[in-house]
Amino acid sequence: MQIATRRSQRKRRRRFLFKLFFRTAMISAIVGASGLLLVFLYTFFLGPPPLQVSQSTFIYDANDEVINETRQGHQRNWADIEDVSPYVLDAFVAVEDRKFYDHHGFDYMRIGAAVLKNVQTMSRSQGASTITQQYARNLFLNHDKTWDRKAREALYALRLEWHVSKEDILEGYVNTINFGHGAYGIERAAEQYFDVPAAELTLEQAALLAGLPRGPSYYSPYNHPERAKDRQELILGAMKDEGYISVEAYEQAINTPIEYAEATQEQDTVAPYFQDVVERELIERYDLDPGIVEAGGLNIYTTLDTTIQNAAETYVDLEMPDDEPLQTAVVSIDPETGDVKAMVGGTDYETSPYNRAYDARRAPGSTFKPFLYYAALSNGFTPATMLRSEPTSFPHPDGEERYEPGNYGEIYANDFITLAQALAYSDNIYAVKTHVLQEPESLIEAAETAGIQSPLAPNMSLALGASDVGIMEITNAYSPFANGGARVTPRLIERVEDANGNVLLETEPEREQVYDERYAYMMTSMMKQIFNPQMNDYTSVTGHSISHLLQRPAAGKSGSTPNDNWMIGYTPNLVTGVWVGFDDNTPLDHKRYGQIAKRIWVQSLEASLDGELKQDFQLPRGVENVDIDLETGLLGDEACGPSYTVAFMNKTAPDQSCTEYIEDDVLDAEEAKEEVRKEKDKLMDKLKRWFTSDELEME
Repeated sequence: MQIATRRSQRKRRRRFLFKLFFRTAMISAIVGASGLLLVFLYTFFLGPPPLQVSQSTFIYDANDEVINETRQGHQRNWADIEDVSPYVLDAFVAVEDRKFYDHHGFDYMRIGAAVLKNVQTMSRSQGASTITQQYARNLFLNHDKTWDRKAREALYALRLEWHVSKEDILEGYVNTINFGHGAYGIERAAEQYFDVPAAELTLEQAALLAGLPRGPSYYSPYNHPERAKDRQELILGAMKDEGYISVEAYEQAINTPIEYAEATQEQDTVAPYFQDVVERELIERYDLDPGIVEAGGLNIYTTLDTTIQNAAETYVDLEMPDDEPLQTAVVSIDPETGDVKAMVGGTDYETSPYNRAYDARRAPGSTFKPFLYYAALSNGFTPATMLRSEPTSFPHPDGEERYEPGNYGEIYANDFITLAQALAYSDNIYAVKTHVLQEPESLIEAAETAGIQSPLAPNMSLALGASDVGIMEITNAYSPFANGGARVTPRLIERVEDANGNVLLETEPEREQVYDERYAYMMTSMMKQIFNPQMNDYTSVTGHSISHLLQRPAAGKSGSTPNDNWMIGYTPNLVTGVWVGFDDNTPLDHKRYGQIAKRIWVQSLEASLDGELKQDFQLPRGVENVDIDLETGLLGDEACGPSYTVAFMNKTAPDQSCTEYIEDDVLDAEEAKEEVRKEKDKLMDKLKRWFTSDELEME
């Protein structure tokens, strides 16, 4: 009896729970449906959203002066849908929203798939915005990442679907998106990239343009042609799969080479290469939502100094030859903060927006030697350390090949010279010997510590700058020499605000002490000598040709390879690097072009700092300036002849005076031979260690 009663109670409880669940579900469904109905009615009676796109992004220099205003939307060359190639419309629908003509603003299946994918990957990499939603975002005036903004953006999308035809939505969409390089809207993009109206775009051209809004800088056909081509083929495949084009049209399109028009700017702007990098770093470095950048309405405060920028551009124009493919890049950086003050990425942005200052990788030649000699100072060398400058053949570990570097013009001292002289004359034999006399990884560690991030090959030729680096990268890596040993991170953007003044991004200088300030000063002291004609001896100092133009204390290093010409130098408050060469690595005629980088450097430096105090570098504790005799490398004296002044750690300068050798013009012949023998023995001992290093990769 009790068992039957308990069973009856359980049945009644189950019926009660079932009815409760059913009623709750029904009430929830009614409330949800009523809520949706209210939302639909609300958006219907609100009418269409405002369709005027008037957002502008303002870019400011370091003095908060506007250097550019970028406008968006139909203020620029609005194209009616009848005047847009059908290929364009089909391409965007195929790649961005294949159910565009069927949904009412939202693709719920796509949203669900994106949510599932993001949950699986624990990321937000998958988006599901329809063309309507993207157009609503472009029309929206606030781009904060908030649920409130998302909700109101969704209402915009519903209002568009209620009151605007699909054709008008698609028309507005293709006229308000960013195609990169200042081109907003399909008409401007067609002119920018192909010099044709939007109505005349071919299938392959339309597919390429449809791939740009996802990442205008990342997929730029000027800067990254391979990425642009891959994206184009993906879109053509989507068009084929959706039935917009035939297999034959697809095959023909992917095999048709695309010719681009010369890149042009909508208007003359200050520092266009710099501004391109700003846009890229907002997304790639600082992870700002691409939708925010694309939609505009931002105030971007940068580190650009227009005085320094104008000086760089002026002397690039004056010194670079006209009507030749020779190219250049210039970067100026504040060594105290890492703030990029100027950037020139080529001779003419309109004809070539490829940014050599930021994207190119070139062999730095002798501009790499300061890192070598910093390592040498750290390992016991002094500015007066003597090695012999003469043609030298370095053995290869397998005994079959030999490495035989040479000096420029095959000019050698055929005698012992000091480290300071070797740097001033850019003696390659001394450099390779110095490299060999240290551990193989010493140079790499010194360069990486200063900020070099490009891969470096641990071979003998690295001492002569044989591994490619970026122009901005190596220029910035000179900062520790200028600022007392601190590595700084290049910075172009100080902060970003939206149209309402809300701060979306704010940065601070990144600085870390990595070099010994005493050795850094000693390197600066030696690099100042490249402009000292009194050091001219068996050859001239490398800065001899521009020393008369330099009106303030400065240090630096020139460099060259068969294909490159360099000058990197600095004052206490500015580091500037200049590169000159051909994009295709055509060998450089150094007799004709070899002084261009130096002239651009010195003239732009002086113009940049005109009116500024002529500061010298501060001598740190534990370091002293010493006069060194040019002939003997011993302590200088007026009785001996020319001398030069360089810095030494206290009590490490030579303790003998040059006057001890006034009567004997040269060392005793037997003594000289003994010095040469000792050097060779020492080199061979060190070479054995190189040969046994697992990391060494000889040439």
